[in-house]
Amino acid sequence: MKDTAYEEAVVLLSALINTPSFSGEEGETAALICSWLKEKKIQYKQLQNNVWAKNKHFDPRKPTILLNSHHDTVKPNKGYTRDPFEPTLEDGKLFGLGSNDAGGCLVALMATFNHFYDRADLAYNLIYAASAEEENSGQHGISLLLTALPKVEFAIVGEPTAMHMAIAEKGLLVIDGYAAGVSGHAAHNNTENAIYNALEDIQWVKSFRFPTISSTLGEVKMNVTQIEAGKQHNVVPATCHFVIDVRINEHYTNQSVFETIDKHTKSTLKARSFRLNSSSIDQHHAIVQAGKKLGYPTFGSPTLSDQTLMPFPSVKIGPGDTKRSHAADEYILLEEIQEGISTYIQLLNTIL
Repeated sequence: MKDTAYEEAVVLLSALINTPSFSGEEGETAALICSWLKEKKIQYKQLQNNVWAKNKHFDPRKPTILLNSHHDTVKPNKGYTRDPFEPTLEDGKLFGLGSNDAGGCLVALMATFNHFYDRADLAYNLIYAASAEEENSGQHGISLLLTALPKVEFAIVGEPTAMHMAIAEKGLLVIDGYAAGVSGHAAHNNTENAIYNALEDIQWVKSFRFPTISSTLGEVKMNVTQIEAGKQHNVVPATCHFVIDVRINEHYTNQSVFETIDKHTKSTLKARSFRLNSSSIDQHHAIVQAGKKLGYPTFGSPTLSDQTLMPFPSVKIGPGDTKRSHAADEYILLEEIQEGISTYIQLLNTIL
């Protein structure tokens, strides 16, 4: 027996792979998504490169579930041995940039939305949203789209999780540190070497532990990931720039973490953004309980998604494996797409 929804999803995903859609440059994939919705006679709207649609019998009196995934990709890394834009099927694997992150989720959620689109007896409204600029947390992605959507009760965010349910997600805080010194000839005494001053702060970052540990996300994790100073071997540098990558659990806000780091260091610190806070959902929430009853494992995710920009509860779940994301020769298993569609439908059936 043919599984038309699955087959159509694979065809659409192949077309998306074949169409470059780097963050901020998703116009052509947005057009493909619009064309698919139009063929299904689904009314849709577009806001820049974001595409969204409401179920046919949308009722403002009902609560609304958002089904969201993104159609932008990172740029292919240099390790690719295949054409990243050529969808290739081998041994049940569909290769191509964006196949796993997050094309499989995107098309599986589209098929799921279409499955429920005409139903008039749903307990919730459904909104499908294919968002842009997820990979760079851009201002014209989900945060822009949310300004145009009706009130959302909660969201299902499609990201490759092997169909495990992420009920919490770490936030991201990137901090630029600038340590000051006094420039001078390296042959002379100079006690204000900017590198040495930076190292004192870097050592604090390495050794400090935020006290509150999450049961799902673990501890707040800090890493110094970049450092830059000096132009000549014989000149003591007056400045040293370093970058701190901080992954934050749900017990802290980005602002509070920044204030703690700033209090304990001497360098001038500047946060690039405070937007990407941690997110979590109550384990007693209806969607979490539905997933547990169906046997879907729950976990806390260390990686970032559009969840971080959603001011309402959300879970992250989808076909594929996060370890393949951003990797060379990215692929998704066809059976994962098929499983994703059936799992999404089964999950929603329990509450709709």
